[in-house]
Amino acid sequence: MKVVVAGATGAIGRPLVTALRAAGHQVYALTRGGRGAEIARSLGATPLIANVMDRSDLLRATERLTADAIIHELTAYRYSPPTHYHAPGLLRTNALREIGSKHLVELAERTGARRYLTQSLIVGYGLRDHGSTPVTEQDPFGRIPGDVNDGIIAALHEAEASAWRAPGIDGIALRYGLFYGPGASDTFVRALKMHVFPLPKTVTGYTGFIHLADAAAATVAALEHGVPGQAYNIVDDEPITWGTMFDAMAETVGARPPRRVPARLLRMTSPLAAAQMLDFSIRVSNAKARAELGWKPTYPTYREGLPTLVNATN
Repeated sequence: MKVVVAGATGAIGRPLVTALRAAGHQVYALTRGGRGAEIARSLGATPLIANVMDRSDLLRATERLTADAIIHELTAYRYSPPTHYHAPGLLRTNALREIGSKHLVELAERTGARRYLTQSLIVGYGLRDHGSTPVTEQDPFGRIPGDVNDGIIAALHEAEASAWRAPGIDGIALRYGLFYGPGASDTFVRALKMHVFPLPKTVTGYTGFIHLADAAAATVAALEHGVPGQAYNIVDDEPITWGTMFDAMAETVGARPPRRVPARLLRMTSPLAAAQMLDFSIRVSNAKARAELGWKPTYPTYREGLPTLVNATN
C-alpha cells in the first residue's frame, strides 16, 4: 500500500516506518520539515512538508497525492510524557487528537485512502481503578468523567470518533499501552541513572505496557488485517505496576532502584503522573488483537523486553 504516516519521526513513528517498509509498503512521512525531513529520508520514507494543524497548508502540500491509507501517530511529547495537566505538550497533543484528526480524515478522503488508523491509549478507559477483571474493547471508552482528566479523555474519544465518522473510510483505533524500549525509555533511563526518578512509596495500581517494536508490528497487522470500525488493545501479556517496571528497568541498566517519595508530594509536584501511578489500575486484555490481527508480542512481558535497553543506552 501507499501509506501516509503522520508522526513518522516520533517514538512510535520511527519503528513503524521501518516495519511498514519491511512489509513492502511505500511510506510518505508528514513532517514540518528540517530535521524531521532528514529523519524520514533516512528511514526510507518520502517526506511531505506540512503542518497538520493548518488545514490549508496540509491540503496544499498533498494536493496531487494519492494514498491507500493514513496512519495518525502524532503527539507533541518532545522527550517524555507530561507530568502536569497543563503541560504544553499535553495541550498540543489534545489539539492534535481533536483538530488534527479532522484534518487527517479529510486528507484520507481527498487522497482516496480507504484505510485510516489512529493512535489511542488505554487511559481512555478512565483514570480510575478498574478492578481485577480484564478490560476488553467492549468496555466503555472515552466517557468524560467530569474532573481534571476531561481534556485527555475527550481528545482520545474524538480521535477515535474521527476515525469512524467518515463514510467510505475503514477506520481503526489502536489503544496502546505505555510504550517502553529504545526510543521510548531514554528519558526514564537517564533519570534512573541520575537517581532523580521518583515513585510513590506504595504503588498498587496495575497498567499495560507495550514494547515499541511490538506496537509497530501490531499497527502494521491492523493496517493489513484489522476489521473496519474496530478498536484494538495493544498491550503485552502481563499487566504490572509502575514500581515493578521501573525497579526492573533500573536493575537492567545498572542504576539504583527509583527513590520513593510520599504520595502527597508526588501529587503536588507531578499530578498527572501521580494519577496514573496511584489512581489508575487496569488489567487490559490483548485477546482481540491476537485473534483478529494474527499478532502476538515478541516481548510478551517486561522481562523479555527490558534487555533491549542495554545496548541502546551503553
